[in-house]
This record gives sequence, structure tokens and C-alpha cells, in this order.
Amino acid sequence: MTRSTRPALAFFRASAITVALGIGLGTAWAEPNFPITNQQRSTAQQVAQAGVPLSELADNAPDVYTVKSGDTLWDISRMYLKSPWRWPELWGMNLEQIRNPHLIFPGQILSLVKSGGRATLQVGQIGPDGSLRLSPRVRATDLSKDGIPPIPLHLIEPFLNEAVIFESNQLASAPRVVSTQEGRVLLSRGDLAYVRGDIGNARNFRVFREPRPLKDPTTGEILGYEAFYLGTTEFSRKGGTINGEIVPDTFTVSSIRQEIRVGDKLAPVPPREIVNYIPRAPQKAIAGQIASVYGDSVNAGQNQIVTLNKGSQDGLENGHVLALWRDGVRMRDSTDGDRTRIKLPDERHGYLFVFRVFNRMSYALIVSVREPVTIGDRFTQP
Repeated sequence: MTRSTRPALAFFRASAITVALGIGLGTAWAEPNFPITNQQRSTAQQVAQAGVPLSELADNAPDVYTVKSGDTLWDISRMYLKSPWRWPELWGMNLEQIRNPHLIFPGQILSLVKSGGRATLQVGQIGPDGSLRLSPRVRATDLSKDGIPPIPLHLIEPFLNEAVIFESNQLASAPRVVSTQEGRVLLSRGDLAYVRGDIGNARNFRVFREPRPLKDPTTGEILGYEAFYLGTTEFSRKGGTINGEIVPDTFTVSSIRQEIRVGDKLAPVPPREIVNYIPRAPQKAIAGQIASVYGDSVNAGQNQIVTLNKGSQDGLENGHVLALWRDGVRMRDSTDGDRTRIKLPDERHGYLFVFRVFNRMSYALIVSVREPVTIGDRFTQP
């Protein structure tokens, strides 16, 4: 067995990592709460009995690999498998040593063993003489300290708090900024904003610019309203009616992404939500289209965010991996005397990772792609 020059660690454990993120006012954090579905465990157990067919391995799967800081589940999965989202099969390649794939530590070495047309994985360590020594057991540490995330979390973390799709244009009647401190045009952190509208019992609010409607690329139906996030404010002083004059409530800008101005709308900060991401394929067939590219871009590439015209009512869940398709070109057959019109086959050219799901729409990260992604491009289960 040859030793790869690439850095290394036990991939099969990293492949099952789940990251718990808080969605709300706070930032993302990791904690050791990583569920494994019965189906995923069953798949791993089946593979453990025979290994993975060599045909399922990635072309350049390393003989030896050590997981390093900065690796993600997706990176390591596609290093070993042609279908990265099929991580339970890789876990099953060494189920005896990897009892819990959620517990890993940097520096452990993975050895790829090929025999009888199948592949298995074994865990080892480099001895003092530089030789690879297989380990009978796997040492583990808490993922909350040394965990490898399933995808580049720094790419999606801002969107967990900031990217919001409302089912209706409910911000039309939301509390609004009617004036600013000392008549300023734009507000920054620490400035005062004067607000009118029903704030209820909430005290912490997100601030949004007027939302834009998101439409289905085919039917034109409005599926939701995407609000542009500006920052957060905290309630400071109650207004009311004094001597027949209306006095607005006073808020203090607590955080800022973009400057806040008169007319911007307030929405209460939602309760903190724990989201566990486990990369997996949808359990049933699904097909849809890219509804928009987040921001002002027309096209999107790898590591950019897109909205999908399918949501929880269609069966999408956080962690679902989807295949991106490029429509085949329509052309005339130049070899045919009649120049018959033909359409080339559709080609799969990338993957999406769903990380935030609403009722009728979802946000997804483009984790790999060969060509620019545009509105109307198709996706299906992988």
C-alpha cells in the first residue's frame, strides 16, 4: 500500500458529522447533539459486511489521508466517493472501529484497503519509524471542540440570521422607522430610531428593507417575499400620545449590516432554533428550479446562495443534497439534409446543499458546479 502525500485523518468519522447551529439573534455554535437516522445506520451496517464496490470510489481516492483543520464533510466525502452525499456507506467501510462517526480528532490516519473488487477503511497511526500502524480502536474527542463541519459554515452562517423569506408581504403593516436621531439620513450602531407601529411585547427586532417578491420561474406565481436584512434594534423608550400629539417609540440600533433609514421595517427576532445538518439525499423524488440568486447577481457559482422554488411542503429538509442540471442546447442537425431541430440531453453539472427551509421555498449553497447557475435551472434528487 502506498502512502499519499496529502494530509490525512479518518474520513469515515468526519463524514457523519452534524453541526448544531442557533438561528436567532446569536451566532452559530456547535454542540455534541448529532442524530443518525435508522436508514443511515442500516446503510452503514450493510456496507460493513462487504465494503464498497471499487466502482463507487472516487478516481483519485487517497490510500492514506489525515483530516486537517479546515476540512469539511463535503470535501472529505468527495475525496473518497463519487457521490459525496452517500457518507453512510463510507462510515460502514469501518463500522467496527468507528462506532460513533460524530466523534473525531485531527491527526488520525485513514488507510484505504482494496480487496476482491471492494474497498474498506482502517484507522492507523504513524509510528516512530514512519510506518503506518493500524489501530484496533479509535480515540475520540468532543466535536464541539475539534469537530469538522459538513460544509463551509462561514459561507452560510450570515444567512441563518439574515436571509428571510416571508410567505406574505407581512412587512407591509410592520412597525416602521419614521424618523432618525437628529434628522440623520442613515443610522449606524448606537444611533436612535423613532418607530411607529404595533411592537407587541417584543423588545429585540431585526430591521429589513422593503421585501421583493420571489416568483416561480415557470408559472410566475409569487412564492414568498425576500426581505433584505439591515441589522438589529432594541426597544429603549415607549411612546404614546401626549397632549394630543403622537410620540413614536424609541429604539437603539444594536448591530448593523447596512445603514438603516426612514421607511425601513421591523420584525421581532425569532426564537433560537437548533438545526442539525446531516448531508443526505431526499427520501422521495423531487424536482424544481432555481428561483433567484441571492443578492444582485444574475448568475451564481460555487459557494454562492440561491433560492429554490420548493420548500417543506414539498418534502425538502435541512441537509438535503440536490443535483443541478443544465438544459441541453437546442440546435439543428447539420448532418441532416433537412436540418432537423434537436435538443441535446440535459447534463448534471453540480450539487446543492439545502440549509434553510421555508414552507414553499428554500435556501441552498452551491457546493460544486461546472457552469454558471441561472434562474430557471433545474434541480432533482441526486
